[in-house]
Amino acid sequence: MEQFIAADCPGCWAGQRPAAALARGWQLDWITPAGSDAPLAAAALPEAADRLQRATLPAPTPGAAQVQRRAGVQARPGLSLRVAAGPAWQGYFGLQLSLLPPPRPAWPAGTTAWLALVELLPAGSEGNAAPRALVRSVAGPLPLDAAQPGQRLTHLRALRWPETAKPERLQARAWLEAPDGRVLAMAADRCP
Repeated sequence: MEQFIAADCPGCWAGQRPAAALARGWQLDWITPAGSDAPLAAAALPEAADRLQRATLPAPTPGAAQVQRRAGVQARPGLSLRVAAGPAWQGYFGLQLSLLPPPRPAWPAGTTAWLALVELLPAGSEGNAAPRALVRSVAGPLPLDAAQPGQRLTHLRALRWPETAKPERLQARAWLEAPDGRVLAMAADRCP
């Protein structure tokens, strides 16, 4: 599940999620830019607006200050997607995406890979009523053109985390995204 919250709607951040949104599975919370004086502007990422556009979702508006997208990720036999994060060092984390494609193509042409640092926020920790997986930094699109069946493809990136984030709550995430914005596969470095 992905949730996009406008930076000028602190009530949307603080509110409880609908019961349907609490289903098990992966989750990404994006704060979309809404001006530098917006209450949540410090956590807003330009990449959130880009993600909305790729997913062909409407941007949050004053009448609908949050947009949710639920998507099932189908099993892709033989596909191995992994992500790892190195130790925090001077404001950066090193992230590595590792992909082993199956013998036949597991994704449509034009699929890309993405890396993110996500801060796992327990309910009540930052004025949020529900647990959040706040996207803090993003790298991508990472090309998959060189991916060959049976050969591991890796991408290594250094991502900076914002000063307001707590490094011990950061988690690496990686996903494969189809040209139409669908998430085809998701991986976390600490997956329960």
